[in-house]
Amino acid sequence: MRNGPIVQLEKVSRIYQQGHVDVKAVDNLDLTIETGEFSALSGPSGSGKTTILNMIGALDVPTEGVVRLEGNNLGELSRRRLSDLRRDRIGFVFQAYNLVPVLTAYENAEFVLALQNVPVQERKQRVMAVLEEVGMAAYVNRRPDELSGGQQQRIAIARAVVSEPAIVLADEPTANVDSEAADTILDLMQHLNRDKGVTFLFSTHDPRVMNRARRLISLRDGRLEADVRKE
Repeated sequence: MRNGPIVQLEKVSRIYQQGHVDVKAVDNLDLTIETGEFSALSGPSGSGKTTILNMIGALDVPTEGVVRLEGNNLGELSRRRLSDLRRDRIGFVFQAYNLVPVLTAYENAEFVLALQNVPVQERKQRVMAVLEEVGMAAYVNRRPDELSGGQQQRIAIARAVVSEPAIVLADEPTANVDSEAADTILDLMQHLNRDKGVTFLFSTHDPRVMNRARRLISLRDGRLEADVRKE
């Protein structure tokens, strides 16, 4: 496992234009995420949480400053290299799940490994192992519309971690599930973090996620308001 920082934001700002007005979604932010962290970005809507995740995930680019992943300056990488980085080193868990509706649970979890050209037999072993891990091995042949919201989110988590990424970025992962499913999902993520060493960074409004996070990074108007480590 790599030691040291996985993510480094250095004087990062992100400005969007709304009509003739410039809006700073992120304002001159410095932030470092270390290997093995279980951390959450919190703050009101418009505080910059999702924008930060998108820049770390190479889905968006800063207007100013530098974003590094495993020491790589994302702003210096080609589009092909960024695509490879998203595929190989970053796992995404979205509040809307973003599962492919025509694929089975197994095929959704397998998707990234297929893109990586992992041999079929190895794919099967890894996918079944992670589906067992998330408690979904009995649902391999079901499509997303045959699963509950909590079950879909567990498949999304399986897809995010099966390729053994450097970091999993989870944007409001408990937003669309009930309390029982949310607790199950958080239990699962904590297990993957503690027992498997998976690094997680959440954006959240959910007090349950904030309570479980071992580091709570509070934002307001795109700036760091507080950074509390619980250990």
